[in-house]
Amino acid sequence: MDKLLLQQQVLKRLAEDLLQVEQAARVAHETATHEENIAENKYDTLGLEAAYLAAGQARRAEAIRQAMANWRQFRPQPYNASQGIQLGALICLVDSDDKQQQIFLGPDGGNMKLLNGAELIQVISSKAPLGRAVLGKCEGDEVSVQVAPLRQQFEVLWVH
Repeated sequence: MDKLLLQQQVLKRLAEDLLQVEQAARVAHETATHEENIAENKYDTLGLEAAYLAAGQARRAEAIRQAMANWRQFRPQPYNASQGIQLGALICLVDSDDKQQQIFLGPDGGNMKLLNGAELIQVISSKAPLGRAVLGKCEGDEVSVQVAPLRQQFEVLWVH
């Protein structure tokens, strides 16, 4: 499995997300500043709401730009069993129902699913609950994560 190819796919997806967010921010800004949306009374809040939306979209765009910078600087290293799972690991987990899932542990801004051939790979950051839980683990180790009222158990099948 080529981790650099996965990294490129993440960067491509983030770039697509950035374009969408920037477009949404432009539309919200245009709506907020359009002359027809000038408030005529205190209950006329369309322009104000659009301004809040534009500000939120701008913050989201900046977060995506930062995530892209982090992913560009990121250099996935080969798995080292003496250190356990670290950032950049490609991991296969199996749950109690023998359902397998592959995880690519990257810097922030992940949380996306990628297709690599027929394989579905979930990209998560080390800040996510599952990301924190797998750090330092090795093949054969058990991983437990609390999700809402449920506790999920996994076994680490393999790591690359």
